[in-house]
Amino acid sequence: MKNSNQFLLKSLTFNLTGKQLFRLLLLIVAASLAIGSMVALFLWLLTTSIHYRFAHKWLLYLLPIAGVFIHFIYKWMGSSSEKGNNLIMDEIHQPEAGVPKRMAPIILATTIITHLFGGSAGREGTAVQIGGSIAAMFGKWVKVTETEMRFLLIAGIAAGFGAVFGTPLTGAVFAIEVLTIGSVQYKAIIPALIASFIGDYAVATWGVHHTAYHIDIMALANTQYLPFNLPLVFKVIAASVIFGLVSYLFAFMATQIKAGFLKLFKVQWLIPLTGGLIIIALTYAIGKPDYLSLGVDAEYPGAVTIPSAFYANGADTWSWAWKTIYTTVTLGTGFKGGEVTPLFYIGATLGNTLALLLNSPVSLFAGLGFIAVFAGATNTPLACTIMGVELFGNEYTLLFAIASFTAYFFSGHTGIYSSQRKVFIDGFHQQNYIRQKIYKYFGPTNKGA
Repeated sequence: MKNSNQFLLKSLTFNLTGKQLFRLLLLIVAASLAIGSMVALFLWLLTTSIHYRFAHKWLLYLLPIAGVFIHFIYKWMGSSSEKGNNLIMDEIHQPEAGVPKRMAPIILATTIITHLFGGSAGREGTAVQIGGSIAAMFGKWVKVTETEMRFLLIAGIAAGFGAVFGTPLTGAVFAIEVLTIGSVQYKAIIPALIASFIGDYAVATWGVHHTAYHIDIMALANTQYLPFNLPLVFKVIAASVIFGLVSYLFAFMATQIKAGFLKLFKVQWLIPLTGGLIIIALTYAIGKPDYLSLGVDAEYPGAVTIPSAFYANGADTWSWAWKTIYTTVTLGTGFKGGEVTPLFYIGATLGNTLALLLNSPVSLFAGLGFIAVFAGATNTPLACTIMGVELFGNEYTLLFAIASFTAYFFSGHTGIYSSQRKVFIDGFHQQNYIRQKIYKYFGPTNKGA
């Protein structure tokens, strides 16, 4: 425990002189403008490719070939970038080879390919990798120190996340919370805030807009003595337990599917080929394309999407489960993109289903599921609470916090980012720690002391 704590303390400590700080802020401003512009291009290309597939449905049948193409892109040009978001987080914790410049264009291209042919993936991973890659490139140009590079990479995460979702405050908090479970790196909050707001500003300047979501206004207090509706709070807690368990299920399936395919196939290009065939087979069996691609825009009237989940009958009972299967198969077999937007879809549609079971407001529970499943899967309840406020307004801040932290608690300490570090003693280690103390003071060697 002592060596582990010393390593984490060293890897997450930031000490800068005034001159270094001034130079760093200039770099962050420049890098964030570039990141925001790149994210704007990515969002435009993403929307264009998704709507092109809507108009050319036969593209889905080329998904297996697209997967093989993505595999060879990384094999020939981007093997060092294969770890994606985890590589950036590892470089913040313990710098080694660095984040390659080619990561940004490769992840952008392969994510567009994934969505163009119908793979179920997101966009957060792409934006974060764009942010980390561009930030690292700026740092290498001026030969920053190891400490400055850590700051730049955190700023890159913040700029990419804030820009891609239009949530700058969330982007900043996410960047400092996602690195370690049980600790928030507040020393990096100012650079992260600057980067996130500038990245979001750059996207807006390019005229790229984000999807708007709405939760219906309702009375929260049920008596003159309570500032909240107590029965509703209990329903939110019950739903959030399920949100957390589904977060765990997603992370577990993503890990196991990837590991299972690696064991099953010795020839690795067969993995994305098989994954693409599975997605085609599932779509044919279900009879509708609702769980392909991003899940934000509707391919046809009445399709299940994230926005539709905020309305009664806007999702099927098992929409969340289908999206979980589609996304974990897509990403687990080598296609590229992010996990977060599919997690939004899973949470919103699950919230829609639970609202009907609990006789609760549909739009509210869709919004709670939207942020809570994300919180559980990424171990970032604080950022997700803030995201709820930025996306849906501050009327339900208490419920956002209850949902996010409850889901985080019940999802365990697993998550979609394997490079997250733990800087606290979890329950298992705490038991052993206490047991060691008992043996030290009351064990046989200390008997009678």
